[in-house]
Amino acid sequence: MIITVTMNPAIDKTLDVENFTGGAIHRVTKVIQDAGGKGINVSKTVHALGGETIATGFLGGSSGRMIENALDDMEIRHQFVHIDGETRTNVKVVDVTKKGFVTEFNEPGPTVTLRDIDELSRTLETYAGLSSIYVFSGSVPASIDKEIYGYFTRKLKKRQATVLVDASGELLTEAIKARPYLIKPNVYELTRYFGLTEDVNEETLIDLGRELINKGIHTVAISRGQKGALFLNHESIYKTDGIQVQAHSTVGSGDAMLAALAYGLDCDIPFGECAKLSIATSAGACTTLGTKPPAKELVEELVKEVRLTMVPFA
Repeated sequence: MIITVTMNPAIDKTLDVENFTGGAIHRVTKVIQDAGGKGINVSKTVHALGGETIATGFLGGSSGRMIENALDDMEIRHQFVHIDGETRTNVKVVDVTKKGFVTEFNEPGPTVTLRDIDELSRTLETYAGLSSIYVFSGSVPASIDKEIYGYFTRKLKKRQATVLVDASGELLTEAIKARPYLIKPNVYELTRYFGLTEDVNEETLIDLGRELINKGIHTVAISRGQKGALFLNHESIYKTDGIQVQAHSTVGSGDAMLAALAYGLDCDIPFGECAKLSIATSAGACTTLGTKPPAKELVEELVKEVRLTMVPFA
């Protein structure tokens, strides 16, 4: 069972425009609204791949009810904590003339109280056990301490659950201290954690991944956008190139990658094959509108195009 935790969900409103320019009037060619937030996107993709998932986190107001209704329509299980205030709406402007160039406007989110966090903790613990995989991803409302992912990682590991984290900044720093099973930083997030600039070579990225493994992380997946990704654990290092697709936008592609990693772990798929699946699923997500997941049939075709290389474990 894959339990996703979205502490700052959103209605994702995606607008397609041509030749986006700041300060100008644009005619929107298409509008799509999705139940969003990174963890929810992970649940949508896991479900599309055929996995078992339940979406949790915080929801409030009419936007929260819209998200629950959307998940019901998709037949995705959910158990959210209902809070005061209104779940946010994020606007994503896709410039269709620039092959997926996206400008995002993300609201900060509602206030979450300690009582709300306690209720979420009780909800998460009801699913905890050896077969449970928890995915914590995305931002948190300003009222929540940045140590929250680390707190829940420690708590759930005591119940023998597996924890995956996809976060940035202080959220990632504090989570690493708790040693989750897997983290999925992109190049910016990884180099920022180590106080470096993004213009580092592949060898340096691998060294940084190894350093995180030495800190107690089991698996590190380093997303490199169109260049593919690097996948490291104690036994193997794999490199994958990106694959060419007819992209609409990159919105949700990182969430799709994480979803495939969680799904592969839940299904005991070998590490290398799991890496290929994650790249194919991420590429498939680039072809969809809004934050919709790719179809399983498309992912299965794209897996055949992924080139996997083992890097010597020096």
